[in-house]
Amino acid sequence: MIRNGSAVWKGNLKEGKGTVSTQSGVLKESQYSFKTRFEDGIGTNPEELIGAAHAGCFTMQLSANLTEEGFAPDELETKSEITFEDGAVKKSHLILKAKVKGIDKAQFEKVAKDAKENCPISKLLNTQITLESELIQ
Repeated sequence: MIRNGSAVWKGNLKEGKGTVSTQSGVLKESQYSFKTRFEDGIGTNPEELIGAAHAGCFTMQLSANLTEEGFAPDELETKSEITFEDGAVKKSHLILKAKVKGIDKAQFEKVAKDAKENCPISKLLNTQITLESELIQ
């Protein structure tokens, strides 16, 4: 399986602008720029897209892991905070709120840790990945 995304950039770094698109069309010529990346402009940026990808991948992996262990999650909500410093992605901090009936905290944390370490996006990222989780019963 091959998936793709694309980008077009026009102009210099500070005044230029670009667009990003995805194969599925969910993002189609979505605007990004210096302001959306380093300030508070309207549009997207590579780091928030990595955050969304990591949160989505981890959450799906956790759902698969829980199902494999015999638990059906009611709801898994994950936020990924991407730290960008000195020209590099330094960290992805996953913040998870989970509603899963019948699982104890120790088993849940073990399954969540495995998902953090083994989701494909975690394997792709060459950075520190941390996890903070809350199990709601």
